[in-house]
Amino acid sequence: MPTATDFKDYYAIIGVDKNATPEEIKRAYRKLARKYHPDLNPGDQQAETRFKEINEANEVLSDPEKRKKYDQFGQYWHQASQGAAPPPRDAGVGVEGFDFDQYGDFDSFINDLLGRFGGAGRTRGRTYTYRTPTGEPTGFTSPPADTEAAIALNFSEAFHGVQKRLQLDNEVINVRIPPGAKPGSRIRIQGKGHPSPFSQQRGDLYLTIEVLPHPFFKFADDNILCEIPIRPDEAVLGAQIQVPTPDGSVTMKIPPGVRSGQSLRLRGQGWRQPQGRRTDLIVKLQIVPPKDISPIEREAYETIQANTSFDPRAQLQEVRL
Repeated sequence: MPTATDFKDYYAIIGVDKNATPEEIKRAYRKLARKYHPDLNPGDQQAETRFKEINEANEVLSDPEKRKKYDQFGQYWHQASQGAAPPPRDAGVGVEGFDFDQYGDFDSFINDLLGRFGGAGRTRGRTYTYRTPTGEPTGFTSPPADTEAAIALNFSEAFHGVQKRLQLDNEVINVRIPPGAKPGSRIRIQGKGHPSPFSQQRGDLYLTIEVLPHPFFKFADDNILCEIPIRPDEAVLGAQIQVPTPDGSVTMKIPPGVRSGQSLRLRGQGWRQPQGRRTDLIVKLQIVPPKDISPIEREAYETIQANTSFDPRAQLQEVRL
C-alpha cells in the first residue's frame, strides 16, 4: 500500500505545470526522452534511471483517464484506476499497515479498513460494496496497461527501416521499424506492455520515434531539405549539378539567374511513404564566391565588373526614414 513517501510528482519529473496542456506535456517528454535515452548515454546508469522515470510519468500524464485519477487521488491513483477507492484522507490513521494481498477482493479490504477506522461495533453486520458506473461490483480486476517508450534512430535506419533489439525492464524485445519512420510517429507492438497483476494479460507497447540529426538532410514537414552551394557563374549562366538524395545522387538543372537562398524541388526524391511512394527533396541554393582565384579568373571578374550595367542595389536609393 503506498504511503506519502511513495508519491512521485510526475509533473515535476516531466518539468511542466499541473495545468499543462497535452501538447506541452508531449513536447516536454520528447525533449527529455531524447536527452536521457540510453542509446545516447551508453553506460550511464543515472541517465537510464531518469529515462525510466520520464517514461513512467509520461505514461500517466499522457493518458486523460490516468491523469484524472492521478490529480484526484495522488499516490493512490493506481488503486483508484483499478476500481478501488483510496483510504479516507481524514481518518487520522496510517494506511501503511494494510496489505492488499491478504484480501480476496476489494470489498473485503474496504470492510476491514472501515472497521479499523470506525470501530468494529459500527461495522459489524454491514457489507460495503463499491460498484462501477455501470453498476457492476468492483474487485481486484486490473486491466492490462499500455506502455510508452522512445527509440532513437539515425536517418538511414529511419529511411530504410531496421530491426532493433530493445531492453525493457528485464525483457529483450525484437522490434521491426518499417521504412519511412518520422520523428514523433508511433509504432504499436501488441502484447508487450505491462501485465495485469491479476490476469497477467499484457497491454501494448507504443514506441515513439526519435530521428537523430543528419549533417546534410533535414525534415521539412513531409518533405526533406538540403542546402547546395553553387558558384557565381553557375547562378548567372545556369548549370547542371549533382545533388545527393537519400538513395544516391541525381542531376538537377539550375536555371540562369537564380538567387542565393532560392529553393528548387526534386519531386519524388524525398522521404519514404506507405505503398512505396516518396515525398519531395527541397534543394536550397547558396551562392558561394571563391576565396582564392587565379589571375585569369581575377581578370575575368574585373572585366565583368567594369562592363556590367546591373545594379542590384538600385531600388535602395529611395530608402528613407
